[in-house]
Amino acid sequence: MATVTASTPRTLPTGLLRHRAVHKLLLIALAAAVLVPLANARWASGSWPSALTVDLTSPLTSASDWIIDNRDSHPLFLYGFGYVSNAVVISVRAVYLVLLAAGWAGVTAIGALVAWRVAGVRLALGTAAAFLACGLLGMWIPTMQTLALMVVAVLTSVVVGAVLGLAAGLSGRMDRILRPVLDTMQVLPAFAYLLPVVLVFGIGVPAAVLATVVYAAPPMARLTALGLRGADKEVLEAVESLGTTAPQRLLTARIPLARKELLLGLNQTIMMALSMAVIASVIGAGGLGDRVYQALASVDVGAALAAGIPIVLLAVVLDRVTAAAGDGTEHSGRAGWAYALVAAVAVAVAGRLLGRLDWPNAWTVNIAEPVNRAVDWMTDHLYSGVPVVGGTADWAGHFTTWVLDPVRDGLQALPWWSVLLIVATLAWLIGTWRTALTAVLAMAAIGVLGVWKPSLDTLSQVLAAVAVTLVLGFATAVAAARSDRFERMLRPVLDVFQTMPQFVYLIPVVALFGVGRAPAAAAAVVYALPAVVRITTQGLRQVDPAAMESSRSLGASSWQQLRQVQLPLARPALLLAVNQGVVLVLAVVVIGGLVGGGALGYDTVFGLAQGDLATGLVAGAAIVCLGLMLDRVTQPTERRTRKGA
Repeated sequence: MATVTASTPRTLPTGLLRHRAVHKLLLIALAAAVLVPLANARWASGSWPSALTVDLTSPLTSASDWIIDNRDSHPLFLYGFGYVSNAVVISVRAVYLVLLAAGWAGVTAIGALVAWRVAGVRLALGTAAAFLACGLLGMWIPTMQTLALMVVAVLTSVVVGAVLGLAAGLSGRMDRILRPVLDTMQVLPAFAYLLPVVLVFGIGVPAAVLATVVYAAPPMARLTALGLRGADKEVLEAVESLGTTAPQRLLTARIPLARKELLLGLNQTIMMALSMAVIASVIGAGGLGDRVYQALASVDVGAALAAGIPIVLLAVVLDRVTAAAGDGTEHSGRAGWAYALVAAVAVAVAGRLLGRLDWPNAWTVNIAEPVNRAVDWMTDHLYSGVPVVGGTADWAGHFTTWVLDPVRDGLQALPWWSVLLIVATLAWLIGTWRTALTAVLAMAAIGVLGVWKPSLDTLSQVLAAVAVTLVLGFATAVAAARSDRFERMLRPVLDVFQTMPQFVYLIPVVALFGVGRAPAAAAAVVYALPAVVRITTQGLRQVDPAAMESSRSLGASSWQQLRQVQLPLARPALLLAVNQGVVLVLAVVVIGGLVGGGALGYDTVFGLAQGDLATGLVAGAAIVCLGLMLDRVTQPTERRTRKGA
């Protein structure tokens, strides 16, 4: 006993010092002890030093002026970007004219018959109802404009993504080259894609389509590469033994085996393209997104909802149809497709002969006025003065005063070098020194760009919204993981929320909370919550049943099982949920600049709206750096171990 007692003080610190995290903390503490006094002596104020900033206003303004002056005369634009722009305009216009020529009856019939052949009668009826609802809301023409843009953008995204995925799936070297590029592209908020294309193509449809392609192509590329690399080795070996060439093996084996991943990539590309096509209304895309944008700018909630409902209906229909195609539940032969095509053409021709191409004005329902009356009633009765619970305006005000303001003021009061030190510590503890270096350089780049304080303001909104998202998401996921009935009830709600484009989330929060930073944070919470709930629920449900049974046999309570077994074993899923929550929250907090969120989101929107590309590009670059830093700080990186270690 004496020996054990005497040896305990010697072995405990030794075991503690062997922990990798302790080594990292000791090295960071040593570096801080050397660097912090030097930084404090050189820059005692604590704010980002002006000597370390680079003013990009003059060069960006000069570059913008040069592009504008030479857009109609320089060979680069005449014979390069000009051809691309013209091809996009012609393609979108051609699809739009085809949709108009088919008429509302023809388009509805085509959509319903495609859904019928892919997924059955129920989804066909739902698709027809969705298109008819777009007409009833008086949004048929804007819906066709958005659909035309979507068709061109999705087809281009699928081709670009499939080519990149094919290269990555067949070449390990190309996969290693493309992986960090695709990672970075998926981290960037949607608004960041608008700025470079506007600089080159100006405001209009070409910029909107190309920004959508850049945003929507990565999922197709990643899933194509995943499907090709995950093809059954035995099947490939059997095909190769028959003396087939590499192209034959690709066409007859690899691609058919990757069908599920390819269709999932198509599904994700369509959803991201629709989301981006709506956001691209800021740069002149037109369609439903422009109606929502104009309505939000004038705080006309009724008009915004009238345009937002068709967006949601389109998203749900496209998601269900492509998901059903990926499941392969319906096996439709060529004859069935031929009959469906003939029926759709017959309906379109009949509508044209009867002169019913345009949606009749008498068949529209104006929901803007009753919705605005409801909003006015809410303003009078729910914004404030509600007994006991208080009003929604009171909640927004309290959240701003007690959470957003203290977090923002606290971050902005920290010395800049302490922020970099905190970022380095968090990134290194969860990843490697490369992860920490990337995160620190991304954060330092924000200071160099001269937008340190606005970036910390945006960061404060992200942190506050992520905290609320994780509390609500983890609590909901625990309940869903423990109750099959609750999980089944929750599934359709999460499905609808996950298919809604980012723009649409701003409509209900403006109706409930008005404008400001709190509504922007609320929209971000609602947008990120479904992903956090799904990932966490899946992680908790996949915990080894043997471990749960063992803890139950030892008399552990439900709370003890959750805290000591499920949460530790589901740690990778929880960390992934945190990472996805942070990235999704950032995307909507930035868009919150449209409803008074301020900070980087406002600068981006202002730069796009006023043509001040210097302000917009700097804010967009800061958003990119902030997203990259947050991704690295919340994304675990496995350390490569040597063989035999």
